[in-house]
Amino acid sequence: MKAIEIERKFLVRNDSWRDCAGMSHVLQQAYLSRDKNSVRVRLIDDRSACLTIKFRTVGLAKDEYEYEIPIEEARDLLLHATGHVIEKTRYPVLHEGRTWDVDVFAGAYEGLTLAEIEIASEDDRPALPKWLGREVTGNKRYSNRAMAVASCRRPQMHGAPDHGAAL
Repeated sequence: MKAIEIERKFLVRNDSWRDCAGMSHVLQQAYLSRDKNSVRVRLIDDRSACLTIKFRTVGLAKDEYEYEIPIEEARDLLLHATGHVIEKTRYPVLHEGRTWDVDVFAGAYEGLTLAEIEIASEDDRPALPKWLGREVTGNKRYSNRAMAVASCRRPQMHGAPDHGAAL
């Protein structure tokens, strides 16, 4: 199914978001090409899977095509990862009527926590929770794709005072 994805992404300052967190999902995801466009396979709770293709358009927007695929095929595709498999637990967190996705990373990026929100347009200004740190929207270091193909150099972890260390 085709959609337009526009999102903002932030480092997470502390764990106070957990008070409003919903049921989590364990995600394993891998990228299957080094092309400027993105082809991603994602396994969700080892119970469902999807293949996603993203094309950058103008600004923050991306054309996104996502398709459910058989779990066995997703497991096979994870073996073809360009780089390594990203492991994270995603929590939906409600704040002032909007749902944020908070990703707590495991594996190579254990200790990193990021929050993102999908917005309707680049002019959309959702209320920002106090537990957010520095905005990293557009910072390639914090894109899952870049982290998957990086040599596991860790971005700044949540809870650090300056939230600004480079990879």
